Amino acid sequence: MNREEMSRIAHTHHPIKSPLNDESVRQLLDHGISRGDERVLDLGCGGGEWLLRALSSRPDLRAEGVDISGAALADARTRAAGLGVEDRLVLHHRPAAEFVSPHAFDLVLSFGSAHAFGGLLPTLTAAREHLAPGGRVLVGDGFWDREPSREAVEMLGDFADLVTTVDRVMADGWTPVHGHVSTRQELDDYEWACWGTLADWALDHPAHPDGPEALALSATRRTEWLRGYRDTWGFVSLVLRRTSD
Repeated sequence: MNREEMSRIAHTHHPIKSPLNDESVRQLLDHGISRGDERVLDLGCGGGEWLLRALSSRPDLRAEGVDISGAALADARTRAAGLGVEDRLVLHHRPAAEFVSPHAFDLVLSFGSAHAFGGLLPTLTAAREHLAPGGRVLVGDGFWDREPSREAVEMLGDFADLVTTVDRVMADGWTPVHGHVSTRQELDDYEWACWGTLADWALDHPAHPDGPEALALSATRRTEWLRGYRDTWGFVSLVLRRTSD
């Protein structure tokens, strides 16, 4: 089983692939979408969960998503049709870093895709290229809540602390107009959901050739979280505007 399929199974019960609960997602979208008739872009949209939620609650919204996963985009199209929003959603099968558009967007989202651009600040640079005057960026990224172990850095990456992260974003020409730091409950719920769901699938499919691999991976990831970074890693979501438009 490839990594993409493992991830799809693991996120069955937590389709937002970040440690955010439904209410946090709703509030972040509310702060990012003020009028309701905006044009929205998601760079690295996966199955389009953010866009589908935005479109479902705002009948005048238009949205576009970009992702390298054809399977995820197919899932997004199917769900969009089921929700009756397919006529307002355009999906692009290509690397997010290579996407170009003839028009600008009022809101640019990027969650879980910073690696595609080389980090948080390069992600914001890419978002800036697509942003209309007065537009907003909604982005999420990790930070170290306290000094991490070397093993934790190797697992997740060389993040800064929260203050330094926000300082760097502001020095790059952005002003936060809203933010959310994921709670311990959100962080824990995300990890339990992902690795528990993957383990559940493996136990429900004992004869599947990928069952043992899925069960072993769920155990490894759960242990890495509990022993490696649970007490040190955090996640921040920011709604940003350009300081000078």
